[in-house]
Amino acid sequence: MTPTPEPGSAATALAGLTALQLIAGYERGDFSPLDATRAVLERIEAVQPAVNAFVRVDAEGALAQAGDATERRRRGEPLGPLDGVPVTVKDLLLQAGVPTLRGSRTVRADAAAWDEDAPAVARLRESGAVLVARTTTPEFGWKGVTDSPLTGVTRNPYDVSRTPGGSSGGSAVAVALGAAPLSVGTDGGGSVRIPASFCGVFGLKPTYGRIPLYPASPFGTLAHAGPITRDAADAALLLDVLSGPDWRDWSQLPPGPAIADTLGAGASGAEGVKGVRIAYSPSLGGQVAVAPEVAAAVRTAVGHLAELGAYVEETDPDLAEPVEAFHTLWFTGAARLTRHLDSEQRKLLDPGLREICAEGERRSALDYLAAMDVRMDLGRRMGRFHSSYDLLVTPTLPITAFEAGVEVPAGSGLRRWTGWTPFTYPFNLTQQPAASVPCGVDGNGLPIGVQLVGARHQDALVLRAAHAMYVSGAAAIPAPSPAPPPAA
Repeated sequence: MTPTPEPGSAATALAGLTALQLIAGYERGDFSPLDATRAVLERIEAVQPAVNAFVRVDAEGALAQAGDATERRRRGEPLGPLDGVPVTVKDLLLQAGVPTLRGSRTVRADAAAWDEDAPAVARLRESGAVLVARTTTPEFGWKGVTDSPLTGVTRNPYDVSRTPGGSSGGSAVAVALGAAPLSVGTDGGGSVRIPASFCGVFGLKPTYGRIPLYPASPFGTLAHAGPITRDAADAALLLDVLSGPDWRDWSQLPPGPAIADTLGAGASGAEGVKGVRIAYSPSLGGQVAVAPEVAAAVRTAVGHLAELGAYVEETDPDLAEPVEAFHTLWFTGAARLTRHLDSEQRKLLDPGLREICAEGERRSALDYLAAMDVRMDLGRRMGRFHSSYDLLVTPTLPITAFEAGVEVPAGSGLRRWTGWTPFTYPFNLTQQPAASVPCGVDGNGLPIGVQLVGARHQDALVLRAAHAMYVSGAAAIPAPSPAPPPAA
C-alpha cells in the first residue's frame, strides 16, 4: 500500500519535488499521484492569501483525476509520461469545464459552453496530467506584469511587495512555491521568460509553432505557449507532451523528435555545451542600461558556460531597436481583440489596455505592413547571426522585480512595459526559442535570470545548454519562503 504523507513537513517535501522526481517516486511506490496532489493543494491553500496566483482551484476534480492516475500507476498502465503529475494552466488557455475569463471583467462566465480544451490542455489530459488550478494573468495577457481588473494583484514569492512579472506571473509563482511542479504559460513578448526571471524558475518560449495554439491569439504569430518549470529537464518533458499535433492550428510545426531523453550533460554538465559557440551580449551593444548586480550575475553564468567547454565571444546581434514595429503589431492586436466592446464595456478594461487599444486603432494597414517588413528583416539578420553562433546569451531582464501593481518601475520615466524588457520581445518577432535560467540573486535576495536564445528550431540545444547549467550547479538560487507573509 502506498504511504500517505502526514500534513506538514511530508506534504511540503512532496510539493517541493520536480515532475521527474514525482514520476520516479510513483514508479518506486514511495508515494502516489493522490499523495502529490493533496500536497500541492495544501501548498496552494497556504500561499494563495499572500501571492494571489490562482484564479480558481479545482480540488475535487484534481483529487478525482489523481485517484484515477494512482490506480493506473498501481496497475503499471500510465496514460502517458505525465500521468499523475499536478499541473497548473494560465487562464488564457481554454480548459473544458471551467470558464476562461482571461483576467477581464468584460468576459462573462455564462458567455460560452466552455466545453473545449486548448491544444496544450488536451495534450495534458491525454498524458494523464492532473489539472489542479488556473493561474492569474493581466487582462488578455497584454503586459509584462500580473494584475488585472478581475483578479487584482499577483505578488512575487521572494518579496510580496513586488511583482512576479507577467503575463504568466501566476504560473511562475505557482512553480516557485511548490503549487505544482509544471505550469503552461504563454509568451507574446516575454510573458514566460519575464516571470521566470523575477521568480527564480525556468521558462521556455519554444520556436513558434512548436506548441499548437487554438483559438489563435489576437496578437498573431508573436504569441507562443511555453512551459514554466523548476528546471530544464522538466521543461523538456513538458514540451514533448505539449508539442503533440493538433489539426486546429494550421501553423503548427511538424512534431519533432522527443527532447527529454536526449539532454545528456553528464555529471558535470560539460556534455551539454562542449564546443557550442556562444555569443555573449551583456547590453545589446550598449543600448540597454543593466543593473550592476544583474550584469555581474549574468557574466558569472557565462563564465560557467565557458568552463563547461563552450566557446564564448562577447559580441552583439544587430537588433536595430525594433520596439516601434513590435508596438504596432501588439497594439493593433489589442485593438482587434476589443473591437466588439461597447463604450460601457470599455470602461471595465485595464486603463493601460484601453490606451494601447486606442493607439492600435490609429495605426493603418500600411503601418502594419511596415512593421512586418521590420520583423522579416530582423529575422533575416538573426538567421545570419546564428550562422556564426549557436546560442546568444543575454540577461533576461536588465532589472530585478519592482513594486507590484504598476506597469513600469517608479521613477523610471518609462511609459510601457516594453521599456524594461528589451531582451525579450525581439525574439517573439523572430520566433526563436529562448529560455530564462535563474543565475543568482541581487542584494535584496531577488532572482536574476540569464537568457539563452537559439536559432529557430533549435529548441533542443537551448534546453541542453540550460540543463547543463542546472547539472553543474550554475543555475541554483535560494528557494523562496514556503509560505510568504501576506502583503501589508
